[in-house]
Amino acid sequence: MSGRVLDFKSYVGGADNVIVEEMFPSTQKAYSYDFGVDVSSYSFEADYQTIVVDTVTYDRVTGDPNFTDSTVVGYFANAEISGSNINNAQASAGFVTLTIPANRYTGNIIPDARSNVAMTVVGFTWTDTSTSPTTSDGHRFVIMERYEPDVGIGNPRDEAGFTAIT
Repeated sequence: MSGRVLDFKSYVGGADNVIVEEMFPSTQKAYSYDFGVDVSSYSFEADYQTIVVDTVTYDRVTGDPNFTDSTVVGYFANAEISGSNINNAQASAGFVTLTIPANRYTGNIIPDARSNVAMTVVGFTWTDTSTSPTTSDGHRFVIMERYEPDVGIGNPRDEAGFTAIT
């Protein structure tokens, strides 16, 4: 990794199971899953952790973020997502909804940040407990936290609770 502590790809595990979104911290978003089979025997879990990435570039044609040279420089404590944010009331029909809550990250953000970017990684896993051995799968969502008027302006690395990776 050419002297880096941890590059972004290593931290989130590659692009095959990651959905990248840009959201305001006050925004919540629901994702509906249709498993196509009865998943009432499955257990569902979700948690999140905000990390800070040193730099993010963007593709000039598509506008998509590019994490090729991004390095995770620190993190905040993780938190569980529970209760009504995981709605499996229709699991017998194969439907489950994950709601990524608002206010995942409540610290300062640099407007139009290209450096010291606060990003919240949400992990959503499901485990089929009716099989032996049990099987698990999951998705990860990477939310690039974006500045909005109610957010303080500042460097996430200066926030209480930030732990630098050295």
